[in-house]
Amino acid sequence: MKAIVTLTLNPAIDGAAETERVQPLRKNRTSNERYYPGGGGINVARVVEELGGKATAVYLSGGVPGPLFDTLFERTGIAAHHVRIEDNTRFSHVIFERSTGLEYRFVPEGPRIQEREWRSSLEVLDTLEFNFLVASGSLPPGVPSDFYATVADLVARKGARLVLDTSGAPLQRALERGVFMIKPSLGEFEALIGKSISDPLTAENEAQALVRSGAAQVIALTMGRAGALLASNEARLKLAPPPVEAKSAVGAGDSFVGAMTLALAQGRAIQDSFAFGVAAGTAAVLSVGTELCKRADVERLHAVLKSHGPGADKSRSSPTA
Repeated sequence: MKAIVTLTLNPAIDGAAETERVQPLRKNRTSNERYYPGGGGINVARVVEELGGKATAVYLSGGVPGPLFDTLFERTGIAAHHVRIEDNTRFSHVIFERSTGLEYRFVPEGPRIQEREWRSSLEVLDTLEFNFLVASGSLPPGVPSDFYATVADLVARKGARLVLDTSGAPLQRALERGVFMIKPSLGEFEALIGKSISDPLTAENEAQALVRSGAAQVIALTMGRAGALLASNEARLKLAPPPVEAKSAVGAGDSFVGAMTLALAQGRAIQDSFAFGVAAGTAAVLSVGTELCKRADVERLHAVLKSHGPGADKSRSSPTA
């Protein structure tokens, strides 16, 4: 298997709990509290390991909560390179309201990163050998919007592949350099191309146009219950997720990216890698709170997609990525 490294500039201590009803101006007593090391690239690394692969995580953390985050992550047993920062690592929280089945997510902006701190993360990446770098998550305050473009240049010099899961200006700037793969949500993709998308065919055409431009070799566009769309020069595929009882959308995107990247690193065909990603994203919604996909669920749902191929359009395909 080819080496996978993940990069997380804005990790979080992800808390999750339940309450009967969320009420203003009152103490909302919670139960079933859980805490996990989170943030885009951290979650991707956890998914890769859950699914039987190996990943190395590069991340920033610090301040008073920093040691707690580090301890939580060390318990995963995943290899890591840690860059210390002065400001406080953020806490995020998810509250599940039992009376309604609704989920409330509270996600802070994150710490302010100094230039020497974000440059240190680039220096760490430059020392590592990898075939895939997954850069995932928001950029915290203090990090320039062209940071992922700089990462794209670094990855290109190494002859590796950059998988980028972010949005807004950081995504746009990176695409000016060209990346291997992006995984936008429908809303993020609409913001990227500057227009709304009313039907799957329009989404497919716009994704293919972006691939032809050279901005990204592969686009995995996730559309919630409508499924996901794969666009590349070698393959075009749309898959609807197997029907499941969704409990939470938290971690679905990271599960998708982790699973698809792992499958590609294992040398699987791009279509099968995409289906593996869809299976993992679907598996993630089976758990409440900030839990990610479970291997048994991913393998079961992947088998369903392989056997039935719901919503597949294989008019253009190739067995290689």
